[in-house]
Amino acid sequence: MGEIVFLIIIIGLIFIVISVILSFIPIGLWISALAAGVKIGLFTLIGMRLRRVPAASIVNPLIKATKAGIDINVNKLEAHYLAGGNVDKVINALIAAQRAEIPLSFERAAAIDLAGRDVLQAVQMSVNPKVIETPTIAAVAKDGIEIKAMARVTVRANIDRLVGGAGEETIIARVGEGIVTTVGSSDTHKAVLENPDLISRTVLNKGLDAGTAFEILSIDIADVDVGRNIGAQLQTDQAEADKRIAQAKAEERRALAVAREQEMKAMVQEMRAKVVEAEAEVPKALATALKEGKLGVIDYYNLKNLLADTQMRESISKLGTEGTPPTKK
Repeated sequence: MGEIVFLIIIIGLIFIVISVILSFIPIGLWISALAAGVKIGLFTLIGMRLRRVPAASIVNPLIKATKAGIDINVNKLEAHYLAGGNVDKVINALIAAQRAEIPLSFERAAAIDLAGRDVLQAVQMSVNPKVIETPTIAAVAKDGIEIKAMARVTVRANIDRLVGGAGEETIIARVGEGIVTTVGSSDTHKAVLENPDLISRTVLNKGLDAGTAFEILSIDIADVDVGRNIGAQLQTDQAEADKRIAQAKAEERRALAVAREQEMKAMVQEMRAKVVEAEAEVPKALATALKEGKLGVIDYYNLKNLLADTQMRESISKLGTEGTPPTKK
């Protein structure tokens, strides 16, 4: 009885040891690789486990690449995974590029993937070009009429410039700048409406894909509309501004005139005060002259008569300036 229990314990320990080994060593994945014709050592898989690299993430893409006829090294795949890349997507891109007869090496594909771009999408875009639609772009012709245009840009990915090349936002910005420049150099908005292909030809000839990750195949104007009369609006705004400036200057002149009038009134009042003061000194001077014998009584009366005659003449002159009353017939 004791021997049976001991045998059961031994079998259990052997089963546990085998389970631990199978859980640590991907025997099933190794067998699958051998069945697919992929030569990969068992110790290589154990090393992946020690380096905390999921063996399936390396072996399955390796099997896929081998079946597609792509010669790839397992160490390169593991290094790309450890660098933070997507091994499966890189292998899919290599297979797609091979089928489309696009020259693409593993190093280039890995660099594109590590740069943050979708390498598989880039290969697909090289085969099937993508259409980028720009937002509505407003531009003003020389006659002051606003033109609103929307363009569709057909681009193809340039594999060689995916690393370090500008993206779709740059393409849209450059096309918008080209549309604004072309419309702005047109003499009238009617010329743009009659020949919308003038915009596409002019913009396409500018080489807008320089320094980008794409190659522009065509630029098509999808929609052209007439907007506001910017020239008339600017003239109206200018006229309103000129009117306000003229009003401000007129108000300034009026204020200066009022100030001058007040200043003249003050001067007149000051002169009148001086005249009254001087007139007040006349009787004193006459009295002093009479007292000192420098002026006789007859002279005094002659002076009074002269003053009365002067006042009468001033009264007559005022009546003459105001107009004589009508005579009766």
